[in-house]
Amino acid sequence: MNQSSTPGPLRGLVAAVTGGASGIGAAIADRLAALGASVAVLDVNPDGADERFLAVACDVTDDASVRTAIERVGNELGGLDIVINNAGIGAQGTVADNPDSEWQRVFDVNVFGMARVSRAALPWLRRSEHAAIVNTCSIAATAGLPQRALYSASKGAVLSLTLAMAADHVREGIRVNCVNPGTVDTPWIGRLLDSAADPAAERAALDARQPTGRLVSAPEVAEAVAYLASPAAGATTGTALAVDGGMQGLRLRPQ
Repeated sequence: MNQSSTPGPLRGLVAAVTGGASGIGAAIADRLAALGASVAVLDVNPDGADERFLAVACDVTDDASVRTAIERVGNELGGLDIVINNAGIGAQGTVADNPDSEWQRVFDVNVFGMARVSRAALPWLRRSEHAAIVNTCSIAATAGLPQRALYSASKGAVLSLTLAMAADHVREGIRVNCVNPGTVDTPWIGRLLDSAADPAAERAALDARQPTGRLVSAPEVAEAVAYLASPAAGATTGTALAVDGGMQGLRLRPQ
């Protein structure tokens, strides 16, 4: 697969997006490609990836799978400059509602998976003049949300991991940041709504929870990720960028 010839601020750079075959990851892959990057989509089921991208089967819970996928990206696309750690899974319930096995499963994907991918990518990133890692975190890391104990714990770990990695690698020229989306209109949210007793009422409640009065769109998250990944953000590292419709910072009076 050849390097992208699309003009743009990311032309000449190679990006790998985990969980890039659908949802937020697919929107990120699209945006990075539109800005000129050569994009590899790493996904446990990459069949849904756009044919423009190098689609690579990758299970982030398996270290051998991760290392094989990253090596393939670096070798076939001629390097690796940008890593988007986006693969993740959701969870519902209070701290009492999920067994140990589910806690282990969610952390294995949402936290350990990011560590595996970043660890495998570091040798490639150290060769890049514009190395960047962007992790998909969540409003759940910074605000107490009901029925999200396990998910929030995993994303809190992602936020702390982002800051620690930024400190560890800043002198190597590798920037590490994260985005904190609010509730994003994705297939996962669609499935949650479908399973609700009153999907319309649940949708209205999710919309109202964000001061903008609507869910965040996947392209809006992708735009924030693209900024953090771009050399234009060369002075930005160790930052969590909220894309949450004002959920974290605004306290509006009831209408």
